[in-house]
Amino acid sequence: MKETSRDIIRLMDSPEREDISLVEKAFEFSKKAHEGHMRNSGEPYFTHLFETAKILAELGMTAPTISAGLLHDAVEDQDVSIEEVKKEFGSEIAFMVDGVTKLGKLKYRGADRHNESLRKLFVATSEDIRVLIIKLADRLHNMRTLEHVPEDKQKRIATETLEIYAPIAYRLGIRKLNRELEDLAFPFAHSEEYAEMKKMMHKNHFDRTEALEKFLRSVKKALAKAGMINVRTEYRVKGLYSLYKKLQEKGRDIEKIYDINALRIIVKNDEDCYKILGIIHSVWRPLPGRIKDYIAFPKPNGYRGLHTTLFTGDGSIVEVQIKTEDMHKYSEYGIASHVSYKKGESGTDKETLAWVSSLLPKINKKELEQLDSKDVPAWIKELVTYQEKTGNKDFNENMKNDFFNHSIFAFSPLGDVVDLPIESTPIDFAYSIHSDIGNHMTGAKVNGKLVSLDTKLKNGDIVDIMTKESAKPNQKWEDMAKTSMAKRHIRNALGKLKKN
Repeated sequence: MKETSRDIIRLMDSPEREDISLVEKAFEFSKKAHEGHMRNSGEPYFTHLFETAKILAELGMTAPTISAGLLHDAVEDQDVSIEEVKKEFGSEIAFMVDGVTKLGKLKYRGADRHNESLRKLFVATSEDIRVLIIKLADRLHNMRTLEHVPEDKQKRIATETLEIYAPIAYRLGIRKLNRELEDLAFPFAHSEEYAEMKKMMHKNHFDRTEALEKFLRSVKKALAKAGMINVRTEYRVKGLYSLYKKLQEKGRDIEKIYDINALRIIVKNDEDCYKILGIIHSVWRPLPGRIKDYIAFPKPNGYRGLHTTLFTGDGSIVEVQIKTEDMHKYSEYGIASHVSYKKGESGTDKETLAWVSSLLPKINKKELEQLDSKDVPAWIKELVTYQEKTGNKDFNENMKNDFFNHSIFAFSPLGDVVDLPIESTPIDFAYSIHSDIGNHMTGAKVNGKLVSLDTKLKNGDIVDIMTKESAKPNQKWEDMAKTSMAKRHIRNALGKLKKN
């Protein structure tokens, strides 16, 4: 099938005439630059750029980002100079192309040897989040065609995808990319475990598409009977890699995993979400402790929705997710749904990516002034003003403890949500709120009960930190803490105490 610029433009969200012209120009420029350039699969290299641009359009990116996606390999592979890109397409697109070109030179060499690469990756992100989104789209298409790459490279690329790119997509809230990256990489990175998971799914009959469709019809009937007809529904079976990770967490007990099959109900507004939850619970019995209200208490990455797990009546269990269209869009596209540059508008809640703060090296005032443009989200500008420079040891610790670990979500008594790595303690919670609260902590209550400071926090815990002006941290705290941020603040406080 012949690729045309119209295939990309059709996927764009209400493009204006100038947007269409820009994408068409980038399409033709890239096609000409890559003429005769072939991929390992034998197809023209331009096909990769075309597919990358389509992924960006599907993510809701605007014309400059899609154009940069079409052009992102021209500088590195085809001897097109960045000055030429700037002359033809302007400094905004040239900046993104240059950023992706630099990221393309970073090679993963295992978790202990890629510190500087990751620093550069996050610095590029701080300058313009779109650079990272282009890189993720580029990686997704490369993963879709990984079988054409020489076998000795397949495992390295798949492992890099699972350990770096899929977690980044998850932390950005772009579940659509995260899920596909994981499932494409899994068979190449862990072939034996992949085969085992496929066998387990088949043996336990978990791919219950027919049963899900039948249950979906029953749900729609119950909703229509209650007058709720303006709803959209869909279902999904949990991805193999996601299920594999869950099994590791649950001690390989498949009976403890309740969201293998999920049904989504998408409605008009928040009020309808709660109405539908009530209707469903009046017909099907929910599992105790499995009702989650992420509308009243959104996840730290911005995810919102209602979750309940139901006994369907035929011996199976199904998770039901109830969301508005906006919530659903955010749950699939995350930060990509908030990155808008059309009229100089940009930004999202900086807390969505608070985790970046401990990864970025300090950016000086001159660099900050260079970032001061309408194309940089407001939360990024705020973020770079309070970075603390970290040494290699701290950075590596950060990677292992804070970034690659799964998160738990704990609450303050006022309902503020704190995103922490698994096995975090009240000490980590206190320092994540403010260093002064950590430094003057005297004790902690979890769910209303006094606990020791080395207590491992669980998802949904309400943590109340008690403080006193005269209180000070001690050496034991550093061993009890899980996050590198808490450890760093404790070391700094202890150092000051020694000097006094």
